[in-house]
Amino acid sequence: MFETAFTFKNDYDISDLLEIVKILRSENGCPWDKVQTHESIRSDLIEETYEVCEGIDNDSPEMLREELGDLLLQIVFHTQIEREKGNFVFSDVCDDICKKLIERHPHVFGSVKVENEDEVLKNWDAIKKKTKKQENYSDTLESIPKTFPALIRGDKICRRASRAGIGEKDAVIALKNLADEISSIADSIENGADSSDSADNTQLYQEKMGGILLRVCDVDRLLKVDSEKALTYASQRFTKSFKAAEEQISAGGRKLDELSEEELGGIQKRIFSGVTASR
Repeated sequence: MFETAFTFKNDYDISDLLEIVKILRSENGCPWDKVQTHESIRSDLIEETYEVCEGIDNDSPEMLREELGDLLLQIVFHTQIEREKGNFVFSDVCDDICKKLIERHPHVFGSVKVENEDEVLKNWDAIKKKTKKQENYSDTLESIPKTFPALIRGDKICRRASRAGIGEKDAVIALKNLADEISSIADSIENGADSSDSADNTQLYQEKMGGILLRVCDVDRLLKVDSEKALTYASQRFTKSFKAAEEQISAGGRKLDELSEEELGGIQKRIFSGVTASR
């Protein structure tokens, strides 16, 4: 066991967490922790963020509390790496975010008047464009991290483009355009493809499906739907519906791969109906 100068307590706070990570990264600290880099623990930061989201989705305060702690550890860990390089410390991170919040809430910390949430967001975007030196709408789109999950990035692209007047104004028209795009790819598969498994056709369909998914994001914008959340919950409902169907079949002494095409078609319809059924 490594000998460290550390005071054990019944209750710890952020200063203790900073000290613990500093000790873990020290010469006599943990052999694993002290050799980590931003790159080596990058995926850990992403995983912990998703686990926080799972705690939210599960409506579990206990899980959320634990996962927020794990996420906070990642923030402190990355900050400690930069502290060792002499670039910045944790108080700098706190100072930056405090100043950003004050600057972007002039209706709270200043004299700006707002009537509703839309005006708050409009002011936020204007201040953000100014502070980040974004001179045009293209800059705001290009500033969206390419590392975002595709649906989250698609949502943000459509929302920011709409502020420049690009994007449908009516959800019904947007849905009809989406239906036309889907019909187009169906016609392409039925009439235009010589070989459905060729590399050229795969690339073509990838581009067409990408366009369809982006149109879905634009429809979601109009319906005030979070695309990532919508697909996440739909996937959960699909899994639950699939499991129920398989258990019912197993109770009858059969397995899914033993069913006829007609039987599978009926089950498939029932599973997808379970995904889209109104609550």
